[in-house]
Amino acid sequence: MDAVFVGIDVSKDWLDVHVLPSGESFRVDNDGPGMERLIGRIAAGRPERIALEATGGLEMPGVAQLSAAGLPVVVVNPAQVRSFAGALGKRAKTDPLDAAVIAAFAAAIRPELRPLPDAETRLLADLVARRRQIVAMIVAEENRARAATERQTHKSIKRLLAALRRELETIDGDLDGHIRKSPIWLVRQNLLTSVPGVGATTARTLLAELPELGTLDRRQIASLAGLAPFTRQSGKWRGKNVIGGGRSSGRAALFLAAPLAPPPNPPPQGLPDRPPPPRHNPPLKAFRDRLVAAGKPRIVAIVATMRKLLIILNAMIRDQKPWLTT
Repeated sequence: MDAVFVGIDVSKDWLDVHVLPSGESFRVDNDGPGMERLIGRIAAGRPERIALEATGGLEMPGVAQLSAAGLPVVVVNPAQVRSFAGALGKRAKTDPLDAAVIAAFAAAIRPELRPLPDAETRLLADLVARRRQIVAMIVAEENRARAATERQTHKSIKRLLAALRRELETIDGDLDGHIRKSPIWLVRQNLLTSVPGVGATTARTLLAELPELGTLDRRQIASLAGLAPFTRQSGKWRGKNVIGGGRSSGRAALFLAAPLAPPPNPPPQGLPDRPPPPRHNPPLKAFRDRLVAAGKPRIVAIVATMRKLLIILNAMIRDQKPWLTT
């Protein structure tokens, strides 16, 4: 019997579904009853993969229900799906066509199934993402304040900045409470922040954006964060190795923790009785300096340091051992 693959294109109001190899296509409402009809219709075929594109969070309720029903569901990268569609010569784009392309992508690539984040991980990720949005708004308003010339404009910006900073304090308090409430999160944060240069904000971002920390090997975790360089060459031509893809938020957090990166904004106050971490990590700084002394460009050395730091953090979570100074 041929393996069955299902592609689902998610929109706010409905789900377009395509099943391979039968070619069956149908649409259901994107609500509870619609998901029940979908599960009842595809479960009997025992699909090998059910793939949905990441769609800004719209896909998560469906993913959760499909997973709860014991079905093999995976969220795929929309950029990879569009590249796959281009390779197939499919330029048209409609919801039913997108579902068919997603199903074909799942059948050809067979993306790896990974455990879905639990409710606590999703809440942590939402809080971290909201904090990132508020910080971005604060930076934007501060830039506007520097450019503003009218007194009334300054007063408006000042009021908004005060409100945003109060909201940032509230979010930081919510994050502290969430971490304290879970012994697992508390242990993991303490492990990560034992590394010089890794503060509470960096640790929380990594725990939220890379919940697989400690469960993957060094190559897999580097690839997941988009820190695994890939080679570009053709014949005698040799291009520069580059990085890309992966989870950009986790990668940005590692950049801020890497030695000689631009210093971040002061992190929120950590858990009680924990002194603030040192700004830089001397062994990692020495590693970066050796690469620069060997002729590596500065940004290449920083990326290599970020990758080394991530591999260390991954091993610490895996082995449940804090940073040890020598």
